[in-house]
Amino acid sequence: MRSDKASSAGKRLAINTVARRLSHFDGNRLVKEYPVAVGKPSTPTPSGSYKIKNKVVNPGGVLGTRWMGMDIPGGNYGIHGTNNPASIGTAASLGCVRMYNHDVEELFPNIPIGTPVHISGTKTDWSITNKPVPGKRTYTVKSGDTLWQIARNFNISLDELIAANNIGNPDQIHPGQVIIIP
Repeated sequence: MRSDKASSAGKRLAINTVARRLSHFDGNRLVKEYPVAVGKPSTPTPSGSYKIKNKVVNPGGVLGTRWMGMDIPGGNYGIHGTNNPASIGTAASLGCVRMYNHDVEELFPNIPIGTPVHISGTKTDWSITNKPVPGKRTYTVKSGDTLWQIARNFNISLDELIAANNIGNPDQIHPGQVIIIP
């Protein structure tokens, strides 16, 4: 059996509570981003660096079809599915991170116990596509932008833009994300 350290090597999750996005990384490669719901103002999702401590299939009820508990002190916080999909993209939970059930089912088998989770309440996070890069030309995504429009506006190919930013899914960019322009 592999140890937690060996099984989680290179994998990590970054959750941006402002953008309400969860980013799944393997090393520096962005595998996929997902929309999420986060804690409401009276019960915010705690910022900080944590690890996945347990996983449950079909916890049921408000937890949806999957639960990945985090080692956040002072509470029982997790990344889980939901029985309220309309809440995704909002600040509605008691501090947990909610995902669409189909998204958490896709993510769940790829996240071993011990995987690092970084939760940020700022406009930038671990996501290499969300940090300005010194000496590089960048563009900050605005509401309504598509990757195709950005490529066209800068007269570069979509493939070049995807490669320069390690974008796993060109349909999943979000306002505030910083795109490197090659």
